[in-house]
Amino acid sequence: MAGILVWFWNERFWLPHNVTWADLKNTDEATFPQAEDLYLAFPLAFCIFMIRLVFERFIARPCALGLKIQANGPQKAQPNAILEKVFTAITKHPDEKRLEGLSKQLDWDVRTIQRWFRQRRNQEKPSTLSKFCESMWRFTFYLYIFTYGVRFLKKTSWLWDTRDCWYNYPYQTLTTELHYYYIVELSFYWSLMFSQFTDIRRKDFLIMLLHHLATISLITFSYVNNMVRVGTLVMCLHDASDVLLEAAKMANYVKCQILCDLLFVMFGLVFISTRLAVFPVWILNTTVFESWDIVGPYPSWWVFNLLLLLLQVLHCFWSYLIVKIACKAISKGKVGKWNPLHVSNDDRSDIESSSDEEDTPTKKTHNTATNGTNGANGTNGYLTGTTCPDEH
Repeated sequence: MAGILVWFWNERFWLPHNVTWADLKNTDEATFPQAEDLYLAFPLAFCIFMIRLVFERFIARPCALGLKIQANGPQKAQPNAILEKVFTAITKHPDEKRLEGLSKQLDWDVRTIQRWFRQRRNQEKPSTLSKFCESMWRFTFYLYIFTYGVRFLKKTSWLWDTRDCWYNYPYQTLTTELHYYYIVELSFYWSLMFSQFTDIRRKDFLIMLLHHLATISLITFSYVNNMVRVGTLVMCLHDASDVLLEAAKMANYVKCQILCDLLFVMFGLVFISTRLAVFPVWILNTTVFESWDIVGPYPSWWVFNLLLLLLQVLHCFWSYLIVKIACKAISKGKVGKWNPLHVSNDDRSDIESSSDEEDTPTKKTHNTATNGTNGANGTNGYLTGTTCPDEH
């Protein structure tokens, strides 16, 4: 991807019409974005991944154990060759007819076979300890990068007047702090891309893979076109809610329900206000209207704004799911008992419940309710449309 963008950069296809490649060649390369800088993100992504491993092993894990999170995973199902063959080769969720057939073959009652399949499914899920460590790492990084972004942007002119994002474009100086901010954010998402193949495997793996690709593309595209000023605003705005999301997940894992509910409500308020109000009024206004007045439309302008508009569509969808969860909890009178993080997927940020399934009886043999096995609506790693049972 970086190589492709380097080639496009050299072609200078998408700069404003009054800017030529010769003009840019005469600029100071030390203070102007160079596409080759993007290659730095790969070794830095590896370093971030290694830092994560050390952090989870020596910081997050001791914290989790200190909070009484058990290191052992879900209870293992007793060995059974017939059921194991059905589980691995046929289905992990047998229907009523198959359950009855297995019951006759093994001389087990249906309820016992249901429990075996439930326990066997849980064996493939990560422990709460693993999920807590992963969330604590993401919380720590998001808190750091959001704090850095706020401190950096407070000193910039374009935070207070977004029209400064476009004055003298594209001949805008790339400062050391700005360059660091961009490369670290890009490296982190590259590390998420790599670690997704070794992390907790979730049902929305493909969705999150596409999401990371889209994020990396947007950051990379804005960098090579020197749209870094408005890019910093977009990144900082999105990091604000991610901090609360990961904090709410950690509270969920330690079964601190009141804190979990409070953090989730705060996350919802921040998410909806930043994505549905601040983003279109502040970000889209400057990228669409102010840039049109100051710079005028050009090829990369259309591409950049199209990506941001698609992002706004996703914001609306995720906000709808947040509101849907809250309304469903209120309508069922489960405020104070509900678990807003009861979901089966991940992300950018991905909320989920603990990996242990409830072992409550069911009225029908084919209607076994389990955490993480019901059909939940996957989002961008944020929410589902279901509330949870009274499990805490």
